Amino acid sequence: MVLVAVTFFVLLLLGMPVGLVLGVAGLTGLIDMGGEQFLTMAPGRFFSGLNLFAFLAMPFFILAGEIMNRSGMTLSLVNFAQALVGWLRGGMAHSNMLASVLFAGLTGSATADAAAFGNTFVPAMKKAGYRGDYACAVTAAGSIIGPIIPPSTLAIIYGSLMGVSIAGLFAAGIIPGLLLCLVCMCLIAATARRLKLPKDDSRPNLAHILKEFRGSLLALILPVFILGSILLGFTTPTEAAALAVFYALFVGGVIYRNISWKDLYEMLARTVLICGIIFLIIASASILGWWMTFNQIPQLIADGFLSISETPAIVLGMIIALLLFIGLFMDINAALIILAPVLTPLTISIGMDPVHAGMIIILALTISLMTPPVGACLFVLASVTGERIESITRYLWPFILVELGVLFLTAYWEPVSLFIPRLFGLAG
Repeated sequence: MVLVAVTFFVLLLLGMPVGLVLGVAGLTGLIDMGGEQFLTMAPGRFFSGLNLFAFLAMPFFILAGEIMNRSGMTLSLVNFAQALVGWLRGGMAHSNMLASVLFAGLTGSATADAAAFGNTFVPAMKKAGYRGDYACAVTAAGSIIGPIIPPSTLAIIYGSLMGVSIAGLFAAGIIPGLLLCLVCMCLIAATARRLKLPKDDSRPNLAHILKEFRGSLLALILPVFILGSILLGFTTPTEAAALAVFYALFVGGVIYRNISWKDLYEMLARTVLICGIIFLIIASASILGWWMTFNQIPQLIADGFLSISETPAIVLGMIIALLLFIGLFMDINAALIILAPVLTPLTISIGMDPVHAGMIIILALTISLMTPPVGACLFVLASVTGERIESITRYLWPFILVELGVLFLTAYWEPVSLFIPRLFGLAG
């Protein structure tokens, strides 16, 4: 165990891609066990780690989001959000947060949200009088809503690996995702005067709101269709994802007519690149995961937790602390793949519903996307805007604290995540 742990962290610190680190660490464990029969298992584990039908939904959802973004439909969502809340003090910050919710229903990706808004919203906010680092902090805080509001790639990975209903996980993310938006908007409103955030002199205009709503209707239909068709049992997540691509292509190519063959090639290439990274991590982690299971490491960790306390509330607190700590240093896809098989049995042993447990794990790891030193959204925003990570973090901490409040509320009051799944019979 020590040899595998040292190999893992040394290679990670040296900058090796996390997908390769996981594979090398797993192979190190197999070699240390001795015997060719263990080492020859690696190729089979590598490919069997990807041999899950539900994984087909990921490239479709990612491609649908790429098409929506390239066709300009996301811009219509931004305009609609601005029409709704842009008249408030700090209106563009509120619009940024609300647009993140709408955008999350298209992509399910935090880094896609951060990159898109880093190139559009942040410059617009700076032009309107906002500090660049504050604009980046708002964007980072809103971007983590992406993996919570369905569709969510993390929910697909977790549900596929642990045999948990993906539709149930999608439904479980709705209320926590909306709460993240609400608490961040409340924080913006509470600090707007102290931070001297700009205020638009315009007033709420129903006619303008209706106009922007009509303009964004085609984009708003897609997430409603995806989630509705899955929850009502008409389609599987994979089928809904494929239909989402068809719809996005139809709207972008036939109605808007602003997608060329070159654009389509570039979007396909970017989808392949994103999926290739994720699938390499999943496949490599399956080798390490088998080694951990063979050596009963999940049981050892569970026994260690329970030896400290068997009280469910305390055990849940330790699980959250571990997830937040690991998320500081590790890619969240890799962390999810490694930790889910370890922690899910532990949560079940203390009486938690698997859908509830999955949402806690996903939410805790997602929050780490905006925490230094390895917060992916921070690095994306710093690279596209030129702002310093240290400066962004100074304004980001209040958002992190209120979003942690949502995490603990979700963890300790299960109706937050289970109300909608139970409504559709997707959770116990």
